[in-house]
Amino acid sequence: MSEPVHSEMATEEARVGDPAPVASSAAPAPSSRVAVSRRIASGRTDTHQHVWPADFVEALRARTTEPRLVDDWTLLTAGEAPYAVDPAAHDVERRRAREVAEGKDDVLVSLSSPLGIEHLPGAEARELIDVWHRSALGLGDPFRVWAATPVVEHDLVGLSEILRDDRVVGLQLPATCLLDPAAVQRMAPVLDVVAVSGKPVMVHPGPTPAVADTPAWWPAVVPYVSQLQSAWFAWHQGGRIAHPTLRIVFVALAGLAPLHHERLVARGGEFGSVDPNVFYETSSYDTRAIDAVVRVVGVDPVVHGSDRPYAQPRDPGLGHAFTHAHVHANPRVLLTGEPR
Repeated sequence: MSEPVHSEMATEEARVGDPAPVASSAAPAPSSRVAVSRRIASGRTDTHQHVWPADFVEALRARTTEPRLVDDWTLLTAGEAPYAVDPAAHDVERRRAREVAEGKDDVLVSLSSPLGIEHLPGAEARELIDVWHRSALGLGDPFRVWAATPVVEHDLVGLSEILRDDRVVGLQLPATCLLDPAAVQRMAPVLDVVAVSGKPVMVHPGPTPAVADTPAWWPAVVPYVSQLQSAWFAWHQGGRIAHPTLRIVFVALAGLAPLHHERLVARGGEFGSVDPNVFYETSSYDTRAIDAVVRVVGVDPVVHGSDRPYAQPRDPGLGHAFTHAHVHANPRVLLTGEPR
């Protein structure tokens, strides 16, 4: 939904990582933090995908205001043009078979934040988020879940409870609730709950305002990118000081925000040392952008994510050592906080 420019599913895409045996989809969920860490330690991880379970689809169809599905698979949101959703993209068994065939051990799925659900009024947001949690947690392996939470009226008790689930890897937040230092401060109670859980936050583009006379790719390329950049700078300015241990990952390389470090310094800011608890997910970018970000922040914080079905997995061709870090080692550090 969130990136119409990628609406057609590719029939073939580059495999990311080394050849691996097909993983079993029937393995039981780990029952302890140690078990989670051990499984991730040896696994191939895609940190960023979207799939809508059947109950979530029906909840969107039942709505009379945006976001909603009409005519079965036409998505209406407040800010973007009507979007023809591909039903095959949300066929759970088809998606599961594809991930297992590609050798994935963990596929981390999240609510599509551009839908605007997290920004809905409290009860309305909680209802849809509860449907998301119940249906997504029933997907089974290799899928694991990024939680969601209302960002207007906080539900700290509900968030604390869902983060205790072993299949929940952390919390996704829309970048639209973190656009400046004051916004990060308003989200402090939520961020504190996540920090106590020991799990990470993933920052994802949120809803966009309607802009007339723009092409279908406009939201994904212009406001999504600017949202991520704003959230990264807001976190850089005040987030880390307030939340010293929280691990946080920005999708789509934070809109390439780290590449602006020289301009930041030139205009009176301070970049400082590279934050070891800030990570960068690589979806929608390829070799040159990934290489440029690595030159600023190093290899260690860069994690693989595809944004499937709106984009497809890419192998940037940066060598075996990078691939191991990108797909195996770095996601493990992000998700578990264990040392390398």
